[in-house]
Amino acid sequence: MSETKTVLITGVGGGIGHASARHFASKGWRVIGVDRADCRDDFPSNGHFIKADISQPEAAEVIFRQVKSFHPTLDVLVNNAAVQVAKPLVETSVEEWDAVMASNLRSVFLFVKLAHPLIKAADGGSIVNVSSVHAIQTSANIAAYAASKGGLLALTRAMAIEFAPDNIRVNAILPGAVDTPMLRAGLGRGHAGHGDIQERLDNLARRTVNGKVGKPEEIAQAIYFLADNEQSSFMTGQALVVDGGATARLSTE
Repeated sequence: MSETKTVLITGVGGGIGHASARHFASKGWRVIGVDRADCRDDFPSNGHFIKADISQPEAAEVIFRQVKSFHPTLDVLVNNAAVQVAKPLVETSVEEWDAVMASNLRSVFLFVKLAHPLIKAADGGSIVNVSSVHAIQTSANIAAYAASKGGLLALTRAMAIEFAPDNIRVNAILPGAVDTPMLRAGLGRGHAGHGDIQERLDNLARRTVNGKVGKPEEIAQAIYFLADNEQSSFMTGQALVVDGGATARLSTE
């Protein structure tokens, strides 16, 4: 029987984070979850939940003290937590811009610095950064989010190079339209047409190649693939797009 591995996932209260926690747990992993919202009832019973706001630098130190007291090493870090401001760039305030960068980009920098010695102590492992298709193809009224996710892609490559000697792989996953609370909250931008929520979801689905909006569980499985040293051992510094083929289609067609 192989030793139980430990994963730390941020944003476990949201769609992708919650699905990821459940998926890792189903594979026998020990899950440590962080979210600023209260713990969900179905969080893995053998895991450890930490309520904290990762956008606050001082919170990172507190979180990692709890992580180390729960388990001395980490095999995988999944940087998933994010916020989204959906409005025109010229109407975005400095405070909103900074809040997006603090949650989506600075938090990853801080978490990786603190997680690095714990992953190194486990003789290596992997880091999975949840970026977005907005890092490579974007739309109107979501500039701060797109910039943060593009920055995360560059940070992923830089970390992959720096951490390779420590046997730590670093990859990013770029989800497209996935049915999460964040996606639903952003449907008012106008990019998915008008009408009720279901009509807007249907409009998004038609724009993918395979004609559907993704499920959080589908992203969770791809995150697990990148995390697992057996399945993706020769991958590092890469961006894995999981978007139903949306970015494969020429926009003018």
